Parts: sequence; structure tokens; C-alpha cells
Amino acid sequence: MAYIIATANMKGGVGKTTLSVNLATSLAKDHAKKVLIFDLDTQISATLSIMSPTDFAKYRKTKRTLKYLINQAIQPETRSKISVKEAIHYNACKLANLDLLPGDIELYDEFVVSEMLHEEAFEVDRLDFETVWNRFERRLVKQILEPVLENYDFIILDCAPGYNLMTRSALAASDFYILPAKSEPLSIVGIQLLERRIAQLKESHASEVNLDIKLLGIVFTMSGNLITSRYYKQVMQRINEDFDAAQIFKTQIPTDVNVAKAVDSFMPVVMTNPQSAGAKAFTQITQEFLQKLQVAGSNQQQTQLVNAQ
Repeated sequence: MAYIIATANMKGGVGKTTLSVNLATSLAKDHAKKVLIFDLDTQISATLSIMSPTDFAKYRKTKRTLKYLINQAIQPETRSKISVKEAIHYNACKLANLDLLPGDIELYDEFVVSEMLHEEAFEVDRLDFETVWNRFERRLVKQILEPVLENYDFIILDCAPGYNLMTRSALAASDFYILPAKSEPLSIVGIQLLERRIAQLKESHASEVNLDIKLLGIVFTMSGNLITSRYYKQVMQRINEDFDAAQIFKTQIPTDVNVAKAVDSFMPVVMTNPQSAGAKAFTQITQEFLQKLQVAGSNQQQTQLVNAQ
């Protein structure tokens, strides 16, 4: 079964998508892992990082994007249906191990979702709306992914900034989350907000299920010249006070023009310019990522043994 990893931050512009795409590509290219990128952001940046607008338009025209999978979950009576396997763009960047589930500039109608859940709450033993909403939240992303979980080693969920339905559902479906952040004061606010929201998410579902999502680590992006600044030192001091050293990736992603240029070719920088500073940093991040997962897996096994005793 695949590890499901969400990349999320309440704040936008922190390099979340760039991290998601390059991490996924490095896992596929350098470590022979089977990886699916799942684009949950209506900006579709992850999609257009590894798929041309022309190809995306073809997928959208044939109704093979996330929008139509969500619509089927909201309105099961939909006549024309597609499976998640039909929606996936295989061998992205001509890598046999890298696949993409394309996002969409529109994902769902909030009014339709609310109407559907109100009807469900009334029909199913008159449950309260919050219970019905939480159940839908838990199953939405999970049920879309379920048919392909055994096909991948990793599924990387590129979440939208903020805290909308899709981000909450993605977090509820995930085993771990990575928190990309810039080394500047506002990043502390974004980190704190996300941590608080995840705690609230766990609490709101606690009566029915234990959401066991864990922080795999904080990745600082676009560090560049900030690393010597007073603000950077203040941020790092605060982060080191609030988090264990094991929860902070040692490798930081530098500001590198090659990362931005790579988008023009619809390929990540680890493919277009593997010797650039940015690509080398993403490669190191991927190695750290695998090490952290190995430690997390060992800790989980030890906990299970203790509980069994």
C-alpha cells in the first residue's frame, strides 16, 4: 500500500508545488519508486509543471480530471463515469515510475456539496450535519485513491493554500504531511495556523475515528540570501523552540532561477538541470525524506509491539 503524503501550508507562495513535484520526480528517477502526484489546487500548478497546457486541455475535454471524479463522489447517480485509472496521466516527463492525477481550475460547487450533505443528514437517521460533513470529508479523497493505492509506493498530495474541503480531506487521508515554509517571520504564522488546524481536524473526527496523520518535517524553501539575515535567525530560533530537530529537514531549498525556468519545459528542475543548486537540494531532500520515513516506520512498529504486550 502506498504512503500518502500531503504537502500543505496555510500560506501560499512558499514553494509547496515545486517541492511536491521535484520530490515525486526524484523518488521516481533516482530511487525507482512508483509515484503518483495528485493535484488538489485549482491553480493546477503541479499539473502544468509536468503536463503541457495542450495535453491538459485534452484531458479536460474528455472529462479526465479531478473535477469529474469529485463530481461522481458528490452525485453518484452521474451517468457518464470515469475511473481514477482512466484519469491518470501515466509516464509523466517520460518517466515510467511517475504518474499524475490532473487537477482542474474548478473542482466542486460548494452549494451542491452542502445540499447533498443536508439531504444525507435528513435521510440517514437524521444525523447532525457536522457528523455527515466529517464522514464525507474523510471519504472524499480516500475513495478516489482507493482503487490505485496498491499500484504506488508514494502518493504525493499537493494541497491548495488555506484550509478548504479538499485540503482537509487530503489531510484526513494522509499518513504524513510535509510543511514547506519560507525562512521569514510570516512563515511562523503559517506553520502555527496549519498545526492548529490539523489539531482541530483530529479533534472534530475523534468521536468516530483516530486520524493518525503525523508531521514528517518542515522544509525551508527559497532560502537564498535570507540565510544570513536577522529575520532568518529569528525564525529559526522560534522553529527550534517549537519543534524537535528531527521534525526539521536539514537541507534547505535555495533560490535558483533554474527552478523557475524548468516550468517552461513542463518538467521539474531535477530533470531539466540536475546539476543546478536547486536540483541538488531537491535530491538531498528526497534522501532525507526516505530516511525520515524509515525512522517513522521503525517507531510505529515499536509502538505497535508495546501496545500488543
